[in-house]
Amino acid sequence: MEIAKNDRINSLFEFYEPLLTEKQKAYIEQYYGDDYSLGEIAENFDVSRQAVYDNIKRTEKILEGYEQKLHLFSDFRKRNQVADEISVYVRRAYPSDKQLIQLADRLETTESDSE
Repeated sequence: MEIAKNDRINSLFEFYEPLLTEKQKAYIEQYYGDDYSLGEIAENFDVSRQAVYDNIKRTEKILEGYEQKLHLFSDFRKRNQVADEISVYVRRAYPSDKQLIQLADRLETTESDSE
């Protein structure tokens, strides 16, 4: 399984999990999160490998569709990048301003906590 795709699906899953059915959640968690094979998931749910495969592919499209419409993941990444840039700038331009550094750190922590 491709690492970049795995990371993307796991990230989208974190943002859009509440919008999925219980079966979609379970299949995606086991396949992408726990690295189960299609056969292992099929055995766990007493269904065919093809049924698991079809459900996972359908759920991937659903997750990508949510992201295209809502942009939660891409917006989060953009905000996180800006928070990182602010932190670097503050530390470089205002190294003695402890309060400003603490505020920049809080901004980064707040962004990381929303993952």
